[in-house]
Amino acid sequence: MTTKRRIALISTGGTIEKTYDELSGVLANQISVLDVMLASLELRGVEIQRIQLMNKDSLDMTPDDHTLIAETAIRMARAAGGVGGVVVVHGTDRLSVSGERVVELAGTPATPIVFTGAIRPYELRSTDALQNLTEALLAVQLVPPGVYLAMHNQVLQFPGVRKDRERGTFVKDPAPP
Repeated sequence: MTTKRRIALISTGGTIEKTYDELSGVLANQISVLDVMLASLELRGVEIQRIQLMNKDSLDMTPDDHTLIAETAIRMARAAGGVGGVVVVHGTDRLSVSGERVVELAGTPATPIVFTGAIRPYELRSTDALQNLTEALLAVQLVPPGVYLAMHNQVLQFPGVRKDRERGTFVKDPAPP
């Protein structure tokens, strides 16, 4: 009998979790769609521990929110009995702030912490949400301890990860000389 690898999945909101509100006619963070996304995946050998921390657009996050996200991810990475890694689902506009905050507070965490999000909500026909979540769930099982971003067929290590709005993806800034 093989044991399942435990992954803590922290949800914070963001575009990936936005749903359409028929009354207001806008996409908003009201309910989490992560359980629907997870149910559509074949997750053999993996046990997901869900932590619904908040459901905010990252543009509405405060410095305290970024610290809470970082501290929660670090605590889950250290958890007694341990998890095999931590995935943080986050809005892409301020994702880098939370990723950098983890590095500031923990340096290299006990297990990998992988951030992901989406440029387009899961509810839209043309979305990157499910692919990015799948990539993060795989990456967290393969990378060494550290803080990462996984989306758009790439894994980038913090510090120095930022959103490139012109290209609609994330890039890694070159290390200073």
